[in-house]
Amino acid sequence: MEKLADIFYTNAGIYANKKAIWCDGETMTYAELAAFVSRCSNFLLKAGVKHGDIIGIPMNNSIESVALIIAAANVGAALAPINPSLPFPAIKTAFTSGNVKHLIARKAFYNQCDKTGGIPAKGVKICLDGEQKDALSFRTVANESDTRPTVDVTGKETLILTMTSGSTGAPKPIELTQENKLLRVKAHINLYSITENDNILAATPLYHSLAERLVILPLLIGSTSVLLPRFTPQIWLKCVEEQNVTFTIAVSAQLSQIAQLLSSPFVPGTSSLRCVVSSSALLEPHVKNELIQKLHCDFHEMYGTSETSTATNINFNEALNKKQSVGRPLPEAEIRILKDNGQLSATSEIGEIAVKTTLMCNSYYRMPDVMADAMTDGFFRTGDMGHLDGDGYLYFVGRKKEIIITGGINVYPQDVEKCVSELPEVSECAAFSYPDERLGEVVALAVVIKKGMTLKRRTVQIQCARNLADFQQPHEIFFLPELPKNVMGKLVKSKLMEAVRMYCKIT
Repeated sequence: MEKLADIFYTNAGIYANKKAIWCDGETMTYAELAAFVSRCSNFLLKAGVKHGDIIGIPMNNSIESVALIIAAANVGAALAPINPSLPFPAIKTAFTSGNVKHLIARKAFYNQCDKTGGIPAKGVKICLDGEQKDALSFRTVANESDTRPTVDVTGKETLILTMTSGSTGAPKPIELTQENKLLRVKAHINLYSITENDNILAATPLYHSLAERLVILPLLIGSTSVLLPRFTPQIWLKCVEEQNVTFTIAVSAQLSQIAQLLSSPFVPGTSSLRCVVSSSALLEPHVKNELIQKLHCDFHEMYGTSETSTATNINFNEALNKKQSVGRPLPEAEIRILKDNGQLSATSEIGEIAVKTTLMCNSYYRMPDVMADAMTDGFFRTGDMGHLDGDGYLYFVGRKKEIIITGGINVYPQDVEKCVSELPEVSECAAFSYPDERLGEVVALAVVIKKGMTLKRRTVQIQCARNLADFQQPHEIFFLPELPKNVMGKLVKSKLMEAVRMYCKIT
């Protein structure tokens, strides 16, 4: 079986003097990165990390983080990356769920541990940025050998545990083996025709599977990995121009911000881009149109989950008549739309999206029963709602748990949101359920107005009255300065009521 570290080291020999990675002004060639990975590997082994151990790491975007991913693969260990800005109790819960043994973190995190009840790992502690009591200093990695250590690795070892929950709720660690990661990398190389000549940009946090895939992919094909330490649309565009970026997968929230800058006469050039893919959430139609017109490259949108990886893809330059779709299944995937009783939905009938794919994660870590409960005849039930048209294109309409049932009738939030987003004054909006004594729940709407513009409630009501059915009409409309989102820029609808209470002073 192919092994991730073996492929990387082979490329390091072939492309020794080629730039392997850039991040925040720092670069390493393949030879330099291979030497660094070897030093990291030797450091971990000497510290006491063993084959199969899981290392927790509040992870930032840096070259050392990328080197640690490859080093973990090299020694047969696994990383449990997590958002360092999460509340400490949430991190502790996640690390407990992931059976984390060792910890790699910065001094600020260790100081937080001391204040809030101890370090959530019983094994080796490593400090990334200096000296820390009872922890090894990562800086001593410079003293280790550049020679790659010999470890018996099969390629089936767990490499990454991705946590499904944020700051609340019991996490379900998604277990991704080295084999999972390699299969996903190969699928994307084939899907987007990626070669060693590409410069591939990762601009999302490395503790998310999307960024991990984007930084590993180029190193397994001999191309260059470009890692953005933090995102703003200005930094992204400047990076694309200066690093000659040719390919990237970006989350829709990032692309929405980028689209707003593309009309500026001073915007950095994007002529190097040959392919851009939107992921995470649906783009607003007007944003999609603007990006297609102004990026002058192949523009794709994809659908998938952390469990399944990318399941569908569409190139809008080849399927302009399917702009509302998220595409057709990858060769590795099959899509079904299921009714509540598990039966297949008819063409264009809305149901739950279920995916069968060779890119499926290994399982939920130490939760096989939970994974089994999410499967039907080998298909993973995503919890997302959608439908397939007669040509096999998938249309996403929202999360199953976010459907609004008012008077016994299902209302899909996306239908309301699409209607209201057509108003030129609306920056973004979200429809959600609001409690009602008579109907159980009704449609409510949270609206963010574009800067420098005004919008009256009556204007929204008229727009909805003209374009939506009576049961889809929003009963409550709230104007907010922003919508609650996670670190990937994805709307967190479970926090909408909290935001409404805070900004609109309702009880």
